[in-house]
Amino acid sequence: MERIFARYRRRLLYPLLSLVVMLGIVLGSPVISQAFSPFELLLRGIQVIQLSSMSSQQEFQIGRQINQQLVSREVRLYRNPAINRYVEQIGRRLAANSDRPNIKYTFQVVDDKSINAFATMGGYVYVNTGLLRLADNEAELASVMAHEIGHIAGRHSIKQMRQMAIASGVASATGVDRNLAVRLGVDLALRRPNSREDEFEADQMGLRTLKRAGYAPSAMVTFMEKLLKGGRSLPTFLSTHPATQARIDKLKSQIDPKTANTGAGLNSAAYQASIRPLLASR
Repeated sequence: MERIFARYRRRLLYPLLSLVVMLGIVLGSPVISQAFSPFELLLRGIQVIQLSSMSSQQEFQIGRQINQQLVSREVRLYRNPAINRYVEQIGRRLAANSDRPNIKYTFQVVDDKSINAFATMGGYVYVNTGLLRLADNEAELASVMAHEIGHIAGRHSIKQMRQMAIASGVASATGVDRNLAVRLGVDLALRRPNSREDEFEADQMGLRTLKRAGYAPSAMVTFMEKLLKGGRSLPTFLSTHPATQARIDKLKSQIDPKTANTGAGLNSAAYQASIRPLLASR
């Protein structure tokens, strides 16, 4: 009888301790307004994410859920296997030379004629078919992908999500609900421009990645200039905050003119051959 009582006492002890800790966190916080009650948080605790200290594993899990919603509801993936392999190869080459090479990256082609690319947390990078068609060579395509990898390496979407959650009043003392985090992530991926500091940092990281991967660094500048001079509506990665010309000028200052065209990826004919299935489907 005594052994049975001891076993049940241990089973009850852990939930009781969890309740005490949860109440201590909530009641000890100076934040007056809470998104969830302490008891809701206790019941849903495994779903609550602390955005200020999100682990790489949590980031990947949320990124995977964001990706599932994006590809099932928001974007249509381009299914040609040759084009997908080609983009994947470029992405792998860049990821291995990035500032954050030890996470799993996923590179996907979106069947959309608009010129755009974007990324979300957990290593997910998306490139529109319109951008592939516009690029003159592999190095230009790689420069955009390197920029998006820079956002992932800098964990910019997590910072944006935290700022957005706080501004919207949906962040509690303990964090934000996982399902809400996924919804915020989808919105950020599709509709929210990055800050001035994040764009400059992604440019800097992207340029560094591009060079390490062996691509000609001039391609990052030439592609931006092409879009700026073309009179097109600027894609997300060239949002006017900060002004594109300021970003171009900063990149030029970081590239040695003597080695600007030194590296791989400038052969236009080779690039056209690599994306021939896409060009044939116009």
